[in-house]
Amino acid sequence: MATEFLMAGLGLAILLLSGDSLVRGAVNLSLRLGVPKLLVSLTIVAFGTSAPELLVSLKSVLEGVPGIAVGNVVGSNIANVLLVLGVPALVSSIRSTACDARKSYVTMMLASVMFAGLALTGPIGLWKGMGLLALLALILGDTYLAVRRARRPGCEPDLEALEGADLGIPVWQVILYLLVGLVGLPFGADLLVDSAVLIAHDFGVSEAVIGLTLVAIGTSLPELATTVMAAVRQHAEVALGNVIGSNMFNLLAIIGTTAVVHPVAVTAEIMRFDLWVMLGASVLLFPFVYLGLDISRRWGLAFIGLYASYLTFVVVG
Repeated sequence: MATEFLMAGLGLAILLLSGDSLVRGAVNLSLRLGVPKLLVSLTIVAFGTSAPELLVSLKSVLEGVPGIAVGNVVGSNIANVLLVLGVPALVSSIRSTACDARKSYVTMMLASVMFAGLALTGPIGLWKGMGLLALLALILGDTYLAVRRARRPGCEPDLEALEGADLGIPVWQVILYLLVGLVGLPFGADLLVDSAVLIAHDFGVSEAVIGLTLVAIGTSLPELATTVMAAVRQHAEVALGNVIGSNMFNLLAIIGTTAVVHPVAVTAEIMRFDLWVMLGASVLLFPFVYLGLDISRRWGLAFIGLYASYLTFVVVG
């Protein structure tokens, strides 16, 4: 059993490192080809940073374990709100008024409700997946135009320090980054999903439980590390916008792309409980986004307490 956890950890590490390598390679290649930085940030960086979750979801549905695929996305969205916002709030209060995330919040809620509606009406197949991707395309297009019209400090991508951008590196290194990412991602996904299935069997729990816990927390680690470092540097307010954007992207891009490749069946246990927890966690952000409440240390403790309770219920219940 220890070996399976070790292999799952190795698979996760390969996924995260490969995803970072792919982002670096794709960003630098795009900038060399003259693609605008803003467009690179809104598309290539966004898709690249979600590549680990996407590969895990694709691998899971193709292997006949959709519980891991959907659990990964639903569990990541829950973890993003309660854990990724809760932990940095303990370091530094998140000033909600520093970043106007109201429009992004509306799109996230729209994506969440749309996903829930599609899940409740049966498997998410080709046409439903295309609908999710179409909504994503509209949102990205609107965001691109809005940022060009009026850039808001703290809420827009940092175009001067674009993630992974380094025009000084040689072309061979850019190609190496791309190769490492393209080879490592599917290999890491294979290791993580196969190990997760074995762990589920060993503990006598469903694949969905492993997707909602082990896989979801693991794939949320980059967001958690980023927000904690932002809090340490007194820029915790950027975490709110990042979490909202990540949750929207998980539902529209990852589920949408996966459904186009293979129908995604949302398991009954996720629809009974976890889907509603995800929606509840999303609604929980309303007073912070619209009423200007800061996510203080007290709220951070409350968020972490809620997440611990949720994990306990999922694993024990």
